[in-house]
Amino acid sequence: MKTTTAALALSLVMAMPAWAETVDVGLILSLSGSGAVLGTEMQKGADLALEMSGGKLGGLDAHFVYEDDQRKPDVGKTAAERLTRSEKVDFVIGPSYSNVMMAVQAPIVRSGTPLISPNPAPAELAGRGCNENYFVIPFQNDQPSEALGLYLNEKGVKRVFLLAPNYQAGKDVIDGFKRSFKGEIVSEIYTSLEQNDFSAEITEIRARAPEAVLAFMPGGLGVQFVKQYDQAGLKPNSALYTVFTVFNGVSLDAIGPAAEGVYSVDQWTYDLDNDANRAFVEAYRTKYGTLPSNFAAMAYDSVRLIDGAIAKAGGIGDMDAVRAAMRKASFHSVRGDFAFNNNQHPIHSMYLAKVDKDADGTLAVRSQELMVEKMADSFAQECRME
Repeated sequence: MKTTTAALALSLVMAMPAWAETVDVGLILSLSGSGAVLGTEMQKGADLALEMSGGKLGGLDAHFVYEDDQRKPDVGKTAAERLTRSEKVDFVIGPSYSNVMMAVQAPIVRSGTPLISPNPAPAELAGRGCNENYFVIPFQNDQPSEALGLYLNEKGVKRVFLLAPNYQAGKDVIDGFKRSFKGEIVSEIYTSLEQNDFSAEITEIRARAPEAVLAFMPGGLGVQFVKQYDQAGLKPNSALYTVFTVFNGVSLDAIGPAAEGVYSVDQWTYDLDNDANRAFVEAYRTKYGTLPSNFAAMAYDSVRLIDGAIAKAGGIGDMDAVRAAMRKASFHSVRGDFAFNNNQHPIHSMYLAKVDKDADGTLAVRSQELMVEKMADSFAQECRME
């Protein structure tokens, strides 16, 4: 009788359909403290993607497990270990900042769990540190500023002032610009990630009188810096170009009119003309009552990447097939054309955007022109993955 019962149980398990599988996705984001503005935007984008797919990914019931890294590497590492060892999630999306990425990437990819970055992409992980379980949706950290350097060369700009926080992403941004820009770097300043008063830096900018300033100031830093830059009256003589600083939604709302005329270098803008983007923007505005930020869009695409890969692989039973589908970018991106390079970082277009008013006076970051088309990052050739 025991043999008959066991055989019956086995036959029932074998007969269970593929839809009985569930997908667990861990999300490690900065959801509290001064870095929460980015993490909250990413949470909105991810939640919207799952909602728009009916709570399923690749046709399977899906569940999100959120962890708050507080923008602290040690907290992020603990969260990564909990998600992969205790929760045994199938995928991880996150984190929000590069300093946390450097702490969580190794334990996650070593566990065999695919890690999808919705924002940070440190140079060390794009070249020799690439990994089959590590996918980057938005960019490699150096790319936007490297594209800006090429653009300013074409425009004949000769003198630029550089400003960024003193951590990995800040160094990547500055390195990317210096790699492509042919003119003079009049000054290169690294600030604290907790800094709110930029009067000393603004005084130096005024004294140096550059043609342009490149500033990378994420989250609350950007709100304070752009306001203080506007109050100093520097924009007419020293155009302000930013990366990862001014974005629709929380950041722009917090900065207000002081952001008008500020430039931003982006791989995505809300007004890109493709079906996937129009559907995303409309759904986001309906749900949250504002334009989506770059961070929300990239988290949305991160979830869509998982959705498309599971559907193409026919489930999550064969994770090698899932990874292969991820490498082929089996989803419709809000950026339109999208492909992964050999290091699983994107090959994509970079745009110059600008904060200006629409017909009813509403401020928004809008695309101005295409800067570089089908841009690959500068580290892919060092990646040993085939």
